[in-house]
Amino acid sequence: MFRQYSRAMRSTPFTRSYATNVAQFLGQKNSNGKYTVSFIEGDGIGVEISDAVKQIYSAADVPIEWESCDVTPLFINGKTTLPQQAVDSINKNLVALKGPLATPVGKGHQSLNLTLRRTFNLFANVRPCKSIQGYKTPYENVDTVLIRENTEGEYSGIEHTIVPGVVQSIKLITKVASERCIRYAFEYARSVGRKEVLVVHKASIMKLSDGLFVKTAEELASEYPEIKLSFELLDNTSLKLCTDPSDYKSLVMVMPNLYGDIMSDLSSGLIGGLGLTPSGNMGDKVSIFEAVHGSAPDIAGKNLANPTALLLSSCMMLRHMSLNSYADKIENSVLKTIASGPEHRTKDLKGTSSTSNFTEQVIKNL
Repeated sequence: MFRQYSRAMRSTPFTRSYATNVAQFLGQKNSNGKYTVSFIEGDGIGVEISDAVKQIYSAADVPIEWESCDVTPLFINGKTTLPQQAVDSINKNLVALKGPLATPVGKGHQSLNLTLRRTFNLFANVRPCKSIQGYKTPYENVDTVLIRENTEGEYSGIEHTIVPGVVQSIKLITKVASERCIRYAFEYARSVGRKEVLVVHKASIMKLSDGLFVKTAEELASEYPEIKLSFELLDNTSLKLCTDPSDYKSLVMVMPNLYGDIMSDLSSGLIGGLGLTPSGNMGDKVSIFEAVHGSAPDIAGKNLANPTALLLSSCMMLRHMSLNSYADKIENSVLKTIASGPEHRTKDLKGTSSTSNFTEQVIKNL
């Protein structure tokens, strides 16, 4: 199933928004004309990069009020659980921005990121990766979008020991979850003017599970006649994406959970790493935008952290909220700062700047 094309293309207008018909932002402004956004500052460098975001938003006069949200996990009845106050805040505001979280070490603790996805039913992860002008990497002109099913697959957590030395892990694929994610991919493609949806799979081996994902996409395609539907085996996508990423500029990739986790990081590597990559987790009601890099405790508090990923994720959030002009202003300022030279880039971007200096330069470039 190497790029089997089944739908004809037709041009669509280009708009920049993450609030599709499937995952609309329904929040309302407060009486002062501002939106309230839950802010999970995170662990390690999270506090520093979150402070950078707050300073830049204040300077850009973005109509947002931040509501601090502590998600320090509770271990109740053998399960990792979020504090009720945090759950209430996010459910009330319908949108959140999240810094990096560290999962506590110890038997039984589930990933906090996984806990957030399940608590708020965040069914699709959106990871756009675009080359940054002025920051050279081995690849140029990268412009990919990957949408990952976010709730099941190999990450369903269904595993057990059959006999000592033999462990079984179950990959769960359902039509309901597959349809929800694939429909979002079609809606996303329509909203940003991309004319093809590419389903990445391994149905040649996992004929039932991945086969269901593929079949669901085929059934949905008739509802989107202006968008071409194609299919590609996971190993082919891996090879081609590393060989020539430009093949993927005009389409939206969608795939099951594990494949998406791996391929989204591969895509990030093409543009310079996770420190430059925005990410959004979309739900029917709530959406959470996040920096996907680690909490980097080794540099926490040293004024060395790079806030770019959290800033670009916040721009995704603003577009989801239809605050596009503010998103464009902040994003352009961040990209201009990175392109201006190593003296204004942090160490992870082959620069010499501190977090505070980078933040000041972004504000100057607004």
